[in-house]
Amino acid sequence: MSALNTSLNLTIDGRLVQAVLDKPAGSAHGLAVVAHPHPLFGGTMDNKVVQTLARACVSAGWDCLRFNFRGVGSSEGVYDEGRGETQDLLALVEQLAPQAPLVLAGFSFGAFVTCQAVQALWPTGRLKKIMLVGTAVSHFPASHLPVDAHEHSLVIHGESDDTVALAAVMDWARPQQLPVTVFPGTGHFFHGQLPLLKSSAMRHLRA
Repeated sequence: MSALNTSLNLTIDGRLVQAVLDKPAGSAHGLAVVAHPHPLFGGTMDNKVVQTLARACVSAGWDCLRFNFRGVGSSEGVYDEGRGETQDLLALVEQLAPQAPLVLAGFSFGAFVTCQAVQALWPTGRLKKIMLVGTAVSHFPASHLPVDAHEHSLVIHGESDDTVALAAVMDWARPQQLPVTVFPGTGHFFHGQLPLLKSSAMRHLRA
């Protein structure tokens, strides 16, 4: 994936957080963070969609942090319905890149968490790109994105997603006038479409 792949054991308020930092071969533009699917349904930082987004970030020249949410792998704590997970993401950004430019990306539940984190980080002016894939808007009250963040955002959804219906994502996006990129005939986990997902993410990051 990268010139350097480093396993990290980070801490938040004394609680262990299992993470991996992937680094490009040259100097990095800043830090990207990719958030994983639902902790109670097998979601981890090693999910294939998460790894695909991480590869895109590294290929586009960003350091990329993937981490296990509380209660997943060796990360300590218990699932907190997105509240604590969002705070953990923000705490890790503050630890690892308190001043650097940022990319935030997430898949499914991780995209919901990313939406919440965008609300906190967008006013800092450091957030350069946002990528939301299979956003879990039908199960969680995902925040709307700031209007001036739209041109920096990529929202991708599968036409045949049977976990989060495309109609639910369109209902979330429509009031915002937020474009959604639809992959025809594609399900929630983007089987057979990961190369297209990577190339789409890389185009967005390099735009």
